[in-house]
Amino acid sequence: MTPVAQSPGVGGGTSLLGTVEPVRRADAGTPPTLRWSRFLAATEAEGPGVRAAVWLQGCAVHCPECFNPQLWADRGGLVGAADVLAAEWVESATAAGAEGVTLLGGEPFDQAAAAASVARAFRAAGLGVMTFTGYPLDRLAAWAAGGRDDIAALLDATDLLCDGPYLRGLPDVGRPWVGSRNQGIRALTDRYADDVRRIATAGGADRIEVRIARDGTVAVNGWATDAALAALLDDLGSRADSPAQVAAGRQARTRVEAAR
Repeated sequence: MTPVAQSPGVGGGTSLLGTVEPVRRADAGTPPTLRWSRFLAATEAEGPGVRAAVWLQGCAVHCPECFNPQLWADRGGLVGAADVLAAEWVESATAAGAEGVTLLGGEPFDQAAAAASVARAFRAAGLGVMTFTGYPLDRLAAWAAGGRDDIAALLDATDLLCDGPYLRGLPDVGRPWVGSRNQGIRALTDRYADDVRRIATAGGADRIEVRIARDGTVAVNGWATDAALAALLDDLGSRADSPAQVAAGRQARTRVEAAR
């Protein structure tokens, strides 16, 4: 697979993170279910422009000092039919004025068939799709060529891909969205090619968003170093998406069945 435009990663070639093929989900050949943690109808910190974002639950890559380690476990979160969820999210995103959706997590390619179902629904509505993954693109392309139709489907439904594991020893402060220099930013279609060309030429800055609910809970998205995030949240309280907060709130979720 040859990107239309890219800001390729540099370094990290000896890392084994993201080099093991993800396990195919048992429901990949049926209307798939999606295990997810969070949905935002509109954000400006998770890719180009205003876009929706879906955080998937579960990741087998396990990058040290990951920004969302609470999303590693393949249990917990919420579970629902991918096509039903996608229809709801497309409606919410469109109403919020979003230009597209970003799939992140967690690891979208660990649930490739379900994530592809969501991506296709947004594409069908005329919206763009950005996908974050800890797996390098060359590995994903090889697995897809080797018969992983679920991985191929998600790649085919993705316009903009940020790929590769986060490596804490290679911090990237010159480009948006990614955390380390080995990670690539790749336009797989023309939709975001100009954005990627600008980043490849001039770089860009990260953004972070903090939402404080009426009950005082704090939710964070975007990218920041641990030190910057700690300083920012010092007087704001606990993150709403921390493991303790997620566990405490799980009992109150009624709209979608929580995993047992």
